[in-house]
Amino acid sequence: MPVNPVTIGKFRCGRGQPLLFIAGPCVIESDQLVMDVAGRLAEIAAELETAIVFKSSFDKANRTSLHSFRGPGLEAGLELLARVPKEIGLEVTTDIHEAAQAEPVAAVCRIVQIPAFLARQTDLVRAAAEATARYGSIVNVKKPQFVAPEDTIHIVRKCEDSGNPNILLTERGTTFGYGRLVNDMRAIPIMQAHDVPVIFDATHSVQLPGGPSTGGQREMVAPLARAAVAAGCDGVFLETHPEPDRALSDGPNMVPLSEVRNLLEQLIELRTVVLKMLP
Repeated sequence: MPVNPVTIGKFRCGRGQPLLFIAGPCVIESDQLVMDVAGRLAEIAAELETAIVFKSSFDKANRTSLHSFRGPGLEAGLELLARVPKEIGLEVTTDIHEAAQAEPVAAVCRIVQIPAFLARQTDLVRAAAEATARYGSIVNVKKPQFVAPEDTIHIVRKCEDSGNPNILLTERGTTFGYGRLVNDMRAIPIMQAHDVPVIFDATHSVQLPGGPSTGGQREMVAPLARAAVAAGCDGVFLETHPEPDRALSDGPNMVPLSEVRNLLEQLIELRTVVLKMLP
């Protein structure tokens, strides 16, 4: 059986628990950006007495254009991410794209993330689950845009069978025609029925796929995040950047860092109300 709630450092995420937040810039652009954003998120976490896990990618392997910025790569990226818990005090997560990346990433990150496009790759899911099990950490699988929420049970079973019952599922929208994603909030309780905590990805859900680079509707992040918390999600994933319009990846979707505290405060208040209503 999956573990619910799961333990992430000194916090817990899942049934009956406060919200978990996963936040950070889409891709590692520089050491300075990572440390500055992580530092500010740590301040917000302390001010709001909430759990924030820092996220940034060492490689954006699924970029639309061959010429798009991808990040510093595995070795340099993990070296930098490893500094965040030590110097800033936040747990970290990042995504993997190949099975061989699972072990080194699990050695550094409290949560190892499987991208939505790759969540049906059995070898990748098994490698992530096996590696995180060895380090006592968590695997977070994003629901593919083309998979029904009830069918994510197969992903959960793959992780369990590979030795790790500490699993998060993340809802990030469903493909609706060309260049559009929609969020069916029924996905949250449907995936929670697998007895795992469910995270809502508020920034990738507002993507507008297609064209030479992915667009997005940043103004829709807050309404969707509030709706997801009202629907009972256990955590919220959002990417943030001090200057999203100058970001090297997913700028149109990211929340300006200056606006994160206010949004998190709203979501925490909503979660308090929702927990009083849940059985």
